[in-house]
Amino acid sequence: QVQLVESGGGLVQAGGSLRLSCAVSGRTIRTSAMGWFRQAPGKEREFVASISWSGGDTYYRDSVKGRFTISRDNAKNSVYLQMNSLKPEDTAVYYCAAPKGPWGIKLVSASEYVYWGQGTQVTVSS
Repeated sequence: QVQLVESGGGLVQAGGSLRLSCAVSGRTIRTSAMGWFRQAPGKEREFVASISWSGGDTYYRDSVKGRFTISRDNAKNSVYLQMNSLKPEDTAVYYCAAPKGPWGIKLVSASEYVYWGQGTQVTVSS
């Protein structure tokens, strides 16, 4: 059974930083692209960042480029999202996601992912 567990969320002031972690069990992420999504109250779930299976390619939504960094540690079977210069509009529940198949490169749509974590709340105060 594949499980994704996010951690690292919390309350932070605008301009602050948080580092989200996603620990995966039940499958190796070594050959898998991984992604982060978020959902704010009353809004649709939206893509935040993804990383290719090799780790050589990363993708971000425009509003987080230059502030967020996605990374992976295959030895720990984990993915991370470093979030700097946080803004109140970044407030949301953040989800880690994994696709079904291997060798993914540019996976930016929620429909391309089948495994999801339970989410971690990020709240940015102004």
